[in-house]
Order: sequence, then structure tokens, then C-alpha cells
Amino acid sequence: MKWNGAIRWMGTILLLTLISLPASVAAQDKKNYFTLEKSIAQALDNSFKIKARNERIEQANDIMKQSRAEFLPKLGTAYSYNRLSEPPISRSSTLFGTQIPLVVGTQDNYQWTWFLRQPLFTGFALLSNYRLAELGIDQSQLEMDLEKLDLVLRVKEAYFNILGADKAVEVAQTTVESLTQTVKVARSFFEVGMIPVNDVLKAEVELANAEQSLVRGKNLAQTTRSTFNTVVVRPVNDPVEVEDILVFKPETGDFDAYVKLALDNRPEIKILDVSLLQADQQIRLARSKFYPEVGLTYQYISQGDSASVSGSPYVDANHWEALVVANWTFFEWGKTYYSSREKESLKRQIQETKSDVEDGIRLQVKQSMLDLDSSAKNIPVTQKGIESGEENLRVNAERYKAQVSTITDLLDAQTLLARARLDYYRALYDHNQAKARLDRALGSY
Repeated sequence: MKWNGAIRWMGTILLLTLISLPASVAAQDKKNYFTLEKSIAQALDNSFKIKARNERIEQANDIMKQSRAEFLPKLGTAYSYNRLSEPPISRSSTLFGTQIPLVVGTQDNYQWTWFLRQPLFTGFALLSNYRLAELGIDQSQLEMDLEKLDLVLRVKEAYFNILGADKAVEVAQTTVESLTQTVKVARSFFEVGMIPVNDVLKAEVELANAEQSLVRGKNLAQTTRSTFNTVVVRPVNDPVEVEDILVFKPETGDFDAYVKLALDNRPEIKILDVSLLQADQQIRLARSKFYPEVGLTYQYISQGDSASVSGSPYVDANHWEALVVANWTFFEWGKTYYSSREKESLKRQIQETKSDVEDGIRLQVKQSMLDLDSSAKNIPVTQKGIESGEENLRVNAERYKAQVSTITDLLDAQTLLARARLDYYRALYDHNQAKARLDRALGSY
């Protein structure tokens, strides 16, 4: 009875294990299977550079809050002790001209001050600093957008690199299988004396070359997966399977419309626009030195000849005072003038840089459109090449079996077909890559 119970228990465990195994395998496959959308989403979620940009936005927000605090009154306190070499003495003259020394203070002097300071006018410096801080947030957010665009392009390139490498492996595998059959046929012909040994050796050399290409292709496929894992922030050796989207979808667009869209969308242009606004504020900040600074200070003072600041025979224990102070440095040998000129020059530099970037964007759009058009035109041509190559291989295979053509003709036909297939997949790959670069040039994903 005990053995029967143990057997039933072990059987139950085995059954549960077998039931859960397909589910765990399916979950693992799903984890390692990527669509382009999933790849982009995971990269945006996990990228260290994106996280660093988020920290930069947080820093910019904190800088803005610091600038805002400059508008508000500041409250503080100060405690001091002053020891004199001797008590302060005031000398007064009598009616007969003699001077009588009179002690008017103490050697030990303690003071505890509470103060409140409020800026009233700073020549618009506080406003300019606050506006610069706000623009710093805008700039950080735009830099984040720029980082995302670059990251998405890297994801697409890594994704299509995997597809291209897999297609090359597929072609190499097919070529190896075809040449293996050719070697078998050649050996059978040689064994019955229909062909010389050189033909067999030629076929074996071509097979060896194809096998080497297959090994290189498999290694490249693994390298592209490691690169993909790095881009989407996964362990570098994790397995990866991607959805095959190497398809041809004709794209049409107008150059002028594309350029307008790119100039409206590209973060690089928006960052330069923010830089121009920052330059305006920097000019205003430099010119603020032309104006006086006015501030209000309120102080509550406790003083005395002991650490308890409870007064002395010469001073009251407590008093308050309010001051309105204007400071104006009106001559510094042209320092403020040249500082404002420097900022004006900086603004002109940014304007020239913006014009240069706009020209670069136009060139990127044009190049991307040409690449897209070129690859689109190559696809039907390479498709036709595959059809011709397959027919050429079929004819040469039949002719070789009938011994009306040489094995060189057959091997050439197999090589031409493999090249035609690679050219077709390369055209598809180039088309998808060109579309990704066009999206990047237009400032979109």
C-alpha cells in the first residue's frame, strides 16, 4: 500500500511537470520574440541614456525652482562677539578747557540679529534668470526627444540587421544543400566514368566555400543579436527572434512637403530656437548692470555685554531697523557694454548655426528619399533576377544530367542564383533601412 501511494504521488508530480513545461517554454519564447514595436518600447523604457535625460529634466526643474526662490524674501540670523582692547571712551571738554574721559561702551559686545531681505529691483536680472531656467527645462525636454529619435533609429537598424543576417544565413543554407546534391551527383557520375575527377573536385571546393559562408553568416547573425540586445538593454547573450517585416511597401512623398515637415518637427531646430530665446535673456541679463539694484532689509537686533544679549548700561537689549538700499556701479571701464556685445554675438552665432542645420536637414531628407527610391527600383529587378536564376539553374541541372553541359556551368548557375537571392534580400533590407532613416530625417518614428 505504501509503495502504491508513493507511485501515485510521483505520477502526479510528473504529470504536473509535463503540463507546466509547455506553458513555461511558451512564456520563454514570448519573452525572446520581438516585433519592431516591442523592440522600440523596450528600448525607450530601459535605455540608460533616456534615464540620464530624465535626470537632466529633473535638474532643470530644480534650477527653475531655485530661480523662482530669488524673488521671495530671505530670512536669516547672525550671532557675533566683538572684544575691544579697552572700553570705548568719549572725551568732553569742561568750561575751563580740560577734557573729562567718559566710558560709553563695554569691552565685550555680543549681538544677535534676525534679518529679512527682499529685492525690489535688480534691473530685470531676476526675471531674466528665471526665464533662462524655464527655457532650460524646454531645452532638456527637447534633448530627450532628440535622444529618443536617435535611439529608435538604432533599434530599427539593429532589428533590420538581424533580418538581413538571417536572410543571408537562409540563402547560404539553401546554397549548401544545393551544392551537397551537386557533389553527390558529380561523384555518382565520376564513379561510372561519365566525368573526370576534376569536376568532382570543383564541386567539393564550391561546397567548402559555401559552408564557410554559412559559418560566417551564422556568426554575423549572432553578432547582430548581441548588438540588438545591447540597444534594447538585455543580457548580451540572450536569444532573440524577431518578426520578419522585410517587405516592400511603396513610399511616395514630395520633397518640399517633407522638408517643411522636417523643419517643423526636428528637435535640433527647436533646440536652436530655444537657444535663441536664451540668448535674448542673456543679453537682457548683461544689460541689467546698467541699472541700480534696490533692496529692502529689515533687522531685529538683540545686543549686550554678555552672551545672553540682554543689554548693557550703554545699549538697549533689543531694537529694530528697516533699510532701503540702492547700489549702482555705473562705471566699470566698459565691462557691461562688452558683456552685452558678447551675448549679441552669441545670438548671431546661433542664427548662423540654425541656417547650417536647416541646410543639413534638407540634404538628409533628399538623401533618404533617393535611397528609398533606389531600393524601391531595385526590388522588382532583383525579384526578376531570382526568377531568371532559378530557371537558369533548372536548365543547367537538366543539361548536366544529360551531360550536354559541364559542371562549371551548373556551379555558375548555383552561384548566380545565390547572388540573386542575396541581392533581393539586400534590396528589401536597404528599403526598410532607408525608410527608417527618412523617418529620422523627418523627426518622427
